[in-house]
Amino acid sequence: MTSPTVSVKRVSECFVKPQHDHSQDAKQPIYLTPFDLPFLNLNYSQKGLLFAKPPPSENQHFSITTFLNNLRNSLSATLTHFYPLAARLATRKQQNPPSYVIYIDPENSPGVKFIHATVDVSVSDILTSTYVPSVVHSFFDLNGAICHDGHTLPLLSIQVTELTDGIFIGGSVNHVLADGTSFWLFMSSWSQIFKSNVNENACFVSRTPIFKRWVLEQHDPITSLPFSYPDEFIERYERPQHLKERFFHFTTASVSKLKTKANTECNTEKISSLQAVSALLWRCVTRARHQPLNSETICKLVVSNRGRANPPMSEDYFGNPIGSVSATTTVEELMAHGLGCAALRIHEAVRSHDDKAVKTQVARWYRNPVVYKMSGLLPPNITHIGSSPRFDMYGCEFGLGKAVAARSGMMNKGDGKVTMYPGREGGGSMDVEVCLLPEYMMDLECDEEFISALIEE
Repeated sequence: MTSPTVSVKRVSECFVKPQHDHSQDAKQPIYLTPFDLPFLNLNYSQKGLLFAKPPPSENQHFSITTFLNNLRNSLSATLTHFYPLAARLATRKQQNPPSYVIYIDPENSPGVKFIHATVDVSVSDILTSTYVPSVVHSFFDLNGAICHDGHTLPLLSIQVTELTDGIFIGGSVNHVLADGTSFWLFMSSWSQIFKSNVNENACFVSRTPIFKRWVLEQHDPITSLPFSYPDEFIERYERPQHLKERFFHFTTASVSKLKTKANTECNTEKISSLQAVSALLWRCVTRARHQPLNSETICKLVVSNRGRANPPMSEDYFGNPIGSVSATTTVEELMAHGLGCAALRIHEAVRSHDDKAVKTQVARWYRNPVVYKMSGLLPPNITHIGSSPRFDMYGCEFGLGKAVAARSGMMNKGDGKVTMYPGREGGGSMDVEVCLLPEYMMDLECDEEFISALIEE
């Protein structure tokens, strides 16, 4: 168990720029869209990978100095393809009517921040702790920053933290620039270039990011906000002080069992593994909260709009084209019926989020532009499920072999926030990070339906 007084020491920091100059086309402004602008108040998204250092028999050949140099060089080569990550946000104010045009300005490209830090903590300290140790939050930069701060702060900051027997590579990325799909595309490309022993002629990536913005037909690609000053829409959110964060592992067999149970109860085959696990979490978190039976309960899932728009966007679209879907019922209804009924509600919400729904939401935003406030995104009756077990997190190896774990930072979390990860062993297994207030976490840990789902028979 790590000591609450352990602290991360920053050894050095620098800024890494793209290895090659951009073409003139790549220096043009990238205007933010109705998918991106609502996230200006959100914190930076923070995800990272924990690696074990090479074993003692090989450790004599491992040099942290060489490793860091290779990381910086390969990052520079990767930024040649992902050049907006090295840029900053910019704003153009318009007077008549008053409006705020925010865009990514590749002409202003100070680089990606790169930090080397150390901490007197072991890999085991991180993995064996019941709850995510608070020191993990210090494995990430830009704690407390919101996306609008990207005017002056880097859009991406990488912190490499050296543990006593491990290395953590954590990324803090501005959410108006990149969603989870985009972030892991970047990480995968960086790892690919790192493994190619980067040099002047070795900066090939197998998937090229697409920065051209999706625009709703008959709408101006330059989207503005109806404000004169940032104070009119900026809100800085304070996460609950005593939030508990815990990882739960669902094996391939336990996920399969949940999926079969949900489909059997509904006499269908259309409920997915993710929908079945989400339904379990919705039911068990709601039960742990002891809400009144007649009160409303909501399960909200973050979804990518790439494949839902028609024509679809490429999976290599680099941006933040996400939306959310919600399943809503009363606590009494949720508890009176089984897992299948909850999963079917989620399935129907996901299925109905089609091209028409995406374009309707965007058109509605144009009529009434809004910037989300974190204080309104996590009401006390919601189970909010984000990220995806389909992201290829463990394919990012950086010459260290497969990571032993994936972790997130402290930002954008509150009571009821759930983050999905692939299980390290693959095969459809999942890791689920649940954030709850202490009294609710205690009840979840004793919930019979929840615990039995985690145990293989």
